[in-house]
Amino acid sequence: MRFEKSHLAFARAKELMPGGVNSPARAFGGVGGEPIFFDRAEGAHLFDLDGNRYIDFVGSWGPMILGHAHPDVVGALQTAIRRGTSFGAPTLAENELAELIREAMPSIEKVRLVNSGTEATMSAIRLARGYTGRPMIVKFAGNYHGHVDSLLVAAGSSAATLGAPNSPGVTAGTAADTLVLKYNDPQALENAFAVHGDRIAGVIVEPVVGNMGCVVSTAEFREALRRLPRQYGALLIFDEVMTGFRVAYGGAQAIFGVPPDLTTLGKIIGGGLPVGAYGGRAEIMDHILPAGKVFQAGTLSGNPLATAAGIATLKVLRDSNPYPRLEQLSGRLAAGLESAARTAGVAGRVAAIGSMMTLFFSDQPVTDWDVASRCDTRRYARYFWDMIARGIYLPCSQYEALFVSAAHSEADIDATILAAGEVLQEEAAAER
Repeated sequence: MRFEKSHLAFARAKELMPGGVNSPARAFGGVGGEPIFFDRAEGAHLFDLDGNRYIDFVGSWGPMILGHAHPDVVGALQTAIRRGTSFGAPTLAENELAELIREAMPSIEKVRLVNSGTEATMSAIRLARGYTGRPMIVKFAGNYHGHVDSLLVAAGSSAATLGAPNSPGVTAGTAADTLVLKYNDPQALENAFAVHGDRIAGVIVEPVVGNMGCVVSTAEFREALRRLPRQYGALLIFDEVMTGFRVAYGGAQAIFGVPPDLTTLGKIIGGGLPVGAYGGRAEIMDHILPAGKVFQAGTLSGNPLATAAGIATLKVLRDSNPYPRLEQLSGRLAAGLESAARTAGVAGRVAAIGSMMTLFFSDQPVTDWDVASRCDTRRYARYFWDMIARGIYLPCSQYEALFVSAAHSEADIDATILAAGEVLQEEAAAER
């Protein structure tokens, strides 16, 4: 493949934007080389500036569960845009999207629409602190909750040590009330509550992690999450920005049967447009201004274009129920990728749930960041570019999940498995 137009576009972008991108995940830092610039998308496929066509397994990092430019979503946007792009005032579409979310997730009695997943998590932890009157938030190493200052922290020296900032611009004071624990470690959570229980406002967690690759929580860990916050008067916050309406229509909480006190959402609920939401029990949500005193606001919150795309997407998901087929396709892909690695003699493990998964270049199952951090990222970088050469667009990092959409066909899945087998065998032969 040739990427002359992408190269020129990136050269210009670096003169205009820091690093040439508007989000670091797009910079290809995890695989090297230069990012590819895209021109259009349709169904399960992307087309770059140079005319190359790819089977897309990124899906705008998760939102495009129906595929790109789904006719119902496009039609809803065309209708909405003729009415106006923003009012800064209430609309019926906000009610409708909120009702769809509430019907899908019974743990959410009231919901507040915002503009991004980061804004949702930031607001949820502020609410948890305001509701409980406590300062401390527990998070888990390898879980990403957006670029919120108090959540951009690295783990301390033990399971009950407060975090330290891991980004310039985040002060030690901002991070001082964040406790970072090991994921899938119920004993660490037990110990943290034993030491800090009367100061912990909430526990925020991805029930399925997507940003150290796809890592599924264990039953023992989920039981600790269900029990300990309630026992100590703290709130359980599920970050379902990625898993909401992805792993199931009702999110991971529907699969696992663990109702959180608060849930954060994004991605799919906007159908590809910028959106976020947080919601939970009415008694908690009513602490948000203007019902309560916890401040949160947004000029474009509930934007009519985002709500239109989100409503259309959720209605298609609800009415057509693509989830059994998504799981069938995803299971086929997961088995094929793991078989391809095994046949090539490459250490590879696939973790999957619903229509999200990761092929980890690891010789053991990935259950937490300690294991994930030992994956062969150099091999992943080679794999990524060799798959690009075969027209398969995968996440540009070992530590990002891939997504199957309702627009993918069995032929797309089989072509991807075949390409992976060829790539891994060729790489293994070259190493020998």
